[in-house]
Amino acid sequence: MSIRTRLTLWYVGLLALLLIVFGVALYTTVYFTSYQEVDRSLQQRASDIQASLATVITLQDDFASILRRGGLILPNADVFSNGDIYVQLRALDGRIISRSENLGNQYLVIPEDQHERAKRGEVVPSDFTVNKTRLRAYVAPIKLKSGNVIGYIELAQRLTQVDNTLRDLATLIIVSIAAGLIVAAIGGWVIAGNILGPIDRVTMTARKITRARDLGRRIDVPTTADEMGRLAMTFNEMLARIEELFRAQQRFVADVSHELRSPLTAVRGNLDLLKRGAADDAADREQMIEAMDSEIARMSRLVDDLLLLARQDSGVPMAKQPIELDTLLLEVYRQAQVIAKGVLVTLGAEDQAIIVGDRDRLKQVLLNLVDNAIKYTPQGGKVTLSLTKETDWVKIAVHDTGIGIAPENIPNLFDRFYRVDKARSRDAGGTGLGLSIAKSVVDAHNGRIVVESQLGKGSTFTIWLPLTETKMIPASTSVSPTPRFALNET
Repeated sequence: MSIRTRLTLWYVGLLALLLIVFGVALYTTVYFTSYQEVDRSLQQRASDIQASLATVITLQDDFASILRRGGLILPNADVFSNGDIYVQLRALDGRIISRSENLGNQYLVIPEDQHERAKRGEVVPSDFTVNKTRLRAYVAPIKLKSGNVIGYIELAQRLTQVDNTLRDLATLIIVSIAAGLIVAAIGGWVIAGNILGPIDRVTMTARKITRARDLGRRIDVPTTADEMGRLAMTFNEMLARIEELFRAQQRFVADVSHELRSPLTAVRGNLDLLKRGAADDAADREQMIEAMDSEIARMSRLVDDLLLLARQDSGVPMAKQPIELDTLLLEVYRQAQVIAKGVLVTLGAEDQAIIVGDRDRLKQVLLNLVDNAIKYTPQGGKVTLSLTKETDWVKIAVHDTGIGIAPENIPNLFDRFYRVDKARSRDAGGTGLGLSIAKSVVDAHNGRIVVESQLGKGSTFTIWLPLTETKMIPASTSVSPTPRFALNET
């Protein structure tokens, strides 16, 4: 069942419930009001008759004896009757004293219990049926001034008009509800269609994008700033993000293919030379074997780096444990001195700090940053490692006095296979994944890595790590109290 159908059914169902409740309430109100009006009319007639009888009843005579002698002149019952109201006066012994002409040759037969209740002063109207005609009966006592009951005033009114009114009202309510539900169903279907139309257009566009594989296509954003407009904009943002990721994946596959093709070509070329016996000299063979070993080692590093990134992307948790960062930094410093190659490696500030993390991965990140710093710092330059604590954060900085990085290259610095100087980095044996791995590892520790650089003056890579695992890195880089350069986020 479509959403449009469900919305229409819900709308019609709720409206039907409201209309039925309203109709029942209206019918019930009219029902009780009509019967109350009939009862008031009968009660008023009974009060009029009692007032007329009071003028002819004397205190000196017994009403029963007067009735037997015929000395009492009763008012004409027709005075108090009309076409729908019947009047009948009955003595206490059951004799009918007077009745209205509209009764013809018939008599009102009122249930005896109603007489008893009237005698006790309990005036309770009741319904009864005569010849398929429903009547509303009302009995009032005839009393002397002494309070003795000497007879009854019996009134009845036909309920034909009330029944017709209630029947017409019920018919009107049913027809109105039915007509209202039909109009509501049509209106709800049209309104739901207008509301869901943009969603359907978004769905059709998404389907066309999927079938045509055209990620550059976008949804037409409505001019109204409503939910549909926000949905279209969000969908377009999602498409832009998917397109960006898809292009990045294409570049990634192309870069991996290119990175693997070069060493494989070199290895295959050397193997072909060895097969043809082109290297008869032992020194030449040794040189070819070393070249192949170097290329294979480079492929191995590339594969290891790709596997590490794949593990990070898939969310495989790291084996975290308490780490003494000052000790770790000292180890990195000692290894950096071995590969310094004429670059002075020094230790700056070194606070004591313990965090929870993966020691091997963090050491790999620091060694990679130090190796890059040494690689792009001329001989005689300087690389400085420092460790400081600032509030709840640990700041590890690797500063060099090398060639620096152009501002336009900094935003892409942590992208996979991105190289500032592609020719030099390939000669240096890099895979272009070191900084991507560094950022991935730091992110896994709820930290952040940023870079500050100026051409010809050097660069500073700064790693922020929380002292406790639950801390999150601030939204801005203002955690550094005295930044030397504007931080560039990646």
